[in-house]
Amino acid sequence: MGNGTSIGRVRGLGSAHEGVHHWLLQRFTAVGNLVLVLWLASSFVLLPDLSYATVSSYLAAPVPATAMALLIVSTFWHARLGLQVMIEDYVHTPGNKFAAILLLNLAVVGGAGFGIFCVARLALGGAV
Repeated sequence: MGNGTSIGRVRGLGSAHEGVHHWLLQRFTAVGNLVLVLWLASSFVLLPDLSYATVSSYLAAPVPATAMALLIVSTFWHARLGLQVMIEDYVHTPGNKFAAILLLNLAVVGGAGFGIFCVARLALGGAV
């Protein structure tokens, strides 16, 4: 094994065995997002009007609230997976990479938590 070239340094090390799992999660969340967005669009089309009162009362029901919470979680998870790959590919300094992924994780958890809080507030009638 040579030390002079890039290929010489990594030859024989094998793969990290994490790329396929990450790729599959990205595809599964994409399919979940597609199904849930189609559900959301079709349910909005079937509503009598799109006023705040109608939509909020519809989303306050248990099944639509659960589906909306799943859409929020799936969307933020999908975004996190894609942005993590972008950060890993284009940020080369280890400290900057760590900080960027940390900020990404904080933003995703905060955004998803806020979305779920909003759905829960609608579902519980503003009691939260």
